[in-house]
Amino acid sequence: MGKKLTVFMIDGTEYGPRIAEIGNWVGKGFYSPRAAINKIMTREELSKPGVYFLKSVPKSDYYSERIYIGEAENIGVRLKQHLNNPTKDFEELVFFVSNDHLLTKTQIKYLESRIIQLAFAAKSAEIENETSPSIPTLHEADISDMEYFLEQIKLILPIMGFKFLISTIAKQISQKQPEETSISERYKIKSPTYTAYMYETEQGFIVTKGSQANKTLSPSISETYKKLQEKLIASGILTDKDAFYEFSEDTVFSSTSAASNIVLGRQSQGPVEWLNSANKTYKSLNE
Repeated sequence: MGKKLTVFMIDGTEYGPRIAEIGNWVGKGFYSPRAAINKIMTREELSKPGVYFLKSVPKSDYYSERIYIGEAENIGVRLKQHLNNPTKDFEELVFFVSNDHLLTKTQIKYLESRIIQLAFAAKSAEIENETSPSIPTLHEADISDMEYFLEQIKLILPIMGFKFLISTIAKQISQKQPEETSISERYKIKSPTYTAYMYETEQGFIVTKGSQANKTLSPSISETYKKLQEKLIASGILTDKDAFYEFSEDTVFSSTSAASNIVLGRQSQGPVEWLNSANKTYKSLNE
């Protein structure tokens, strides 16, 4: 059964502050552009403890978001500190609090630590936090509650325009290894020079760890893939092996063509570039 998510526009404008709630969840999420923060600063929820996220312009062209992740026992007080800090030049804010009870200091530290951990693992945005703090010890029941709280945060963040926890390039897909998938689900790139394997999941098209990629991009390849290659290199996904790049972990692509473009270093038609063990193309098997 799906979850009911409700978003309220606080001032009735499309780009103003808003609240997000999920049916039967004790938490509540708030979004605001920096320019409109004064419209929410007097709300009672800002006196509560919670976790918050500040979005700013990334320093690198490889990413679309730069995110700072924090926690506070009083969200409003902490936000005022950031607003008065000339070095904290953020443009948008999201924070989460609990409706029916106050989160403890240890619980919000747990959420902060877990979210920073997930953000570094996703490699989808610049994370301003320099290190991932250790996860505090909680009772088993509290861990279960906080993990559920975290899952709701992960659902709401993209709706608020914060996508840093969505792993777009690298993620541990599942415990099932590519070698364990059926042979019809595993494809090899059609190339005499590079060895690369791909399989499909509900999360996207996965180029497997150890696959090879062309270090040189064709001059005609689009700017999108030039930036994607740079991003994969900067995040340590593509590692230099002299004659080629090697994927250091399973990597998620949005299409077969995106995967083959990075592997081959040129514009390509992915559906006909990936072959199964019987040399049948992905296209012919999925028509």
